Amino acid sequence: MSVNVNRSVSDQFYRYKMPRLIAKVEGKGNGIKTVIVNMVDVAKALNRPPTYPTKFFGCELGAQTQFDAKNDRYIVNGSHDANKLQDMLDGFIRKFVLCPECDNPETDLHVNPKKQTIGNSCKACGYRGMLDTRHKLCTFILKNPEKKLDHKDKENGSSGGEAGSRSDIDAPDAVDGDDDDEDWAEETTEEAQRRRMEEISDHAKNLTLSEDLEKTLEERVNMFYNFVKEKKEDSSIDSADKDILAEAERLDVKAMGPLILSELLFDQNIREQIKKYKRHFLRFCHNNKKAQKYLLGGFECVVKLHQSQLLPRVAIVLKDLYDSDLLEEDVILTWAEKVSKKYVSKELAKEIHAKAAPFVKWLKEAEEESDGGSEDEKEDEDNVEVVYSSSARELKVETVVSEKADKDEDDLDIDAI
Repeated sequence: MSVNVNRSVSDQFYRYKMPRLIAKVEGKGNGIKTVIVNMVDVAKALNRPPTYPTKFFGCELGAQTQFDAKNDRYIVNGSHDANKLQDMLDGFIRKFVLCPECDNPETDLHVNPKKQTIGNSCKACGYRGMLDTRHKLCTFILKNPEKKLDHKDKENGSSGGEAGSRSDIDAPDAVDGDDDDEDWAEETTEEAQRRRMEEISDHAKNLTLSEDLEKTLEERVNMFYNFVKEKKEDSSIDSADKDILAEAERLDVKAMGPLILSELLFDQNIREQIKKYKRHFLRFCHNNKKAQKYLLGGFECVVKLHQSQLLPRVAIVLKDLYDSDLLEEDVILTWAEKVSKKYVSKELAKEIHAKAAPFVKWLKEAEEESDGGSEDEKEDEDNVEVVYSSSARELKVETVVSEKADKDEDDLDIDAI
């Protein structure tokens, strides 16, 4: 019987499946042990060596483990129920298999015993980051990095995740096997040489990536800041939205992207700049509430730098960000509930929230009306805009009739970019 790899997903059509654990208790007294009969098949479904989840059980249970790779026997000392182990396996999957960004189990571990780091990359969403190495299993993984497939393994179709030939758990595998060198010696054609140079280049890029990810968050944020700043200075910023997103993902600072972009792309002319750089911000903020929170923080910073021009216009700028689909309703309402001094002083934060209050009130009322309004009323709500009245020094809600062409232009499909 198979179960979903991520058992918190109840969808029966979820495509990531694994066999349910089968456990068999053997022996008596002090010699009693639990053999996980199908550990090889389970581990193969998780793309991990069977030693890793077995050792994880040992760490969690405080029990010794035994591995007999030749006979596919993976043992945890003591008597343990299969259902209990299955629940425990969920913990292993959550910590060492699922991508922290997209929750898919399409991840690879990158072990560096010299630097005592374990990298994690996802083939599904492109996430790259580092594992928290405080769990006891990480010590075992660092001593026993997963073997690469050699050419015979590939021909035979065996999985590199099984580390099948290892029986001594304290004997680490080679970190970087030199299997490819044999191929290089066989071919001397120009095509082979070109391919080898590409492989060297890719390897160098991976090394650089690994080194960058080992830097502190502050260093990576500064690297991203300088990257965007260079794009702005060489006048390529307008068409660099994809490159900017890729660099943020490479440095694992995607959620913080809008904070940096706000600092570099917004000033007192923020209303025009929201329109100009909408595509850049959408790449970060679309369906990403964490990034939207950072955008609000960036907005507060911009207000701080241009208080005289922007503080009176806080509400209308928030409306622009909302209309541009850069901020979702619930994110704004959550932000409005609590004044924070994370980005600006408490006093200025209070002023910003006070200026935003009429827009927040309108947003709540619009939400309530949309819950029970007729179709005609809902169409009218689409044409409601909060407009700043400089003479009255307050916000008022006005009905604005916009051309359909303008509306179509504003409705940007992020998936079509």
